[in-house]
Formats: sequence, C-alpha cells, structure tokens
Amino acid sequence: MLRILHQLWRVGVATEPPPATDAAALEALGLELHRAIEARFRHSLAIRVVDAGSCNGCELEIHALANPYYDIERFGVSFVASPRHADALLVTGPVSRHMETALRRTWRAMSAPKFVIAAGQCACGGGEFGGSYASCGAVEKVLPVDVKIPGCPPSPEDLMRGLLAALRVDETTVSESCGESA
Repeated sequence: MLRILHQLWRVGVATEPPPATDAAALEALGLELHRAIEARFRHSLAIRVVDAGSCNGCELEIHALANPYYDIERFGVSFVASPRHADALLVTGPVSRHMETALRRTWRAMSAPKFVIAAGQCACGGGEFGGSYASCGAVEKVLPVDVKIPGCPPSPEDLMRGLLAALRVDETTVSESCGESA
C-alpha cells in the first residue's frame, strides 16, 4: 500500500487535457439546436439510445453530451429509458442478429413523429463486423434511418450537429430489412 501511495505522490495526477473546442461555437451550436427543438417539439427532445452491438466507443461520446462540459440538457435534449417517451431513436453499432427484434420493437413502441439516427461508422455502414453471419449490418437494413452520423466514434459536437440535421429532415421511406420487413 505504501508503495502505491509513494508512486502516486511521485507521479502526481495524470489526466488527459480537456478537449480542444471553441466554447462560443459550442454554445452557438447548442442554441441553434434548442431553436430547432422549440420549432418542432415545442419544449424538449427525448432520445432513446440503443446499443445494437457496438464496442461502446460511441456510447462514451453520447454519455459525454450529458456531462457538465457539454450539458446538452440545457438545450432541451434528454435521454429517456422508455421508447414510449422518446421522440428519436439513436442507434449505435452494427445490428447483431440478437438485437434485431429488440430494435424493431423499440422503434414500433415510439409514437409519431419519430426519427432514427445511426451514430458511428458501424451503425452507418456495418463497420468491421457488419458482414458477419451474426450481424445484419448497418441500421438502415433493419429500420428507416433519417440521419447518419459517421465517425469512429463521432465527437459530441458531431452528435449535436447530427441531432440538428435530424430535426430538419423530412420523413424517409423504409429501407430494406434484414430478414423480415420493417
């Protein structure tokens, strides 16, 4: 125990530097997002996040949106546990065969108007494991996707821009499904 304490005292605090972002640009993006939410949903945007088989890199960036640095709730965005309370479905990862039914049920449980956002390279195009026998691939093969946010993983700013783009997109047609029709 003393060895560990001595090493901590010798090395000190070793953390990463904060992200290099422009606070004014982030605030402007947030206010633009808030205006779009007010125009379409009147008060707030409720998002249900579903990990359909990802490595959790995208989830870490999504969770960063709720930390004090980004604090996306001040712009009217909240994450909800129930699809019945959600306006948007944010999906990460390639859709594994085991998650296909759960993802469809989640989407069906949402009330209209609803939209689907594919976040991350795996959700957009299937990624490394999208062509596997255990995966359906990209989210658009299972559900109609309104907006794709590329990146591995996408940054919190990219996620905010994707939410803003989703609020501006009209309804799209249902994509081909993996196995059965959506």
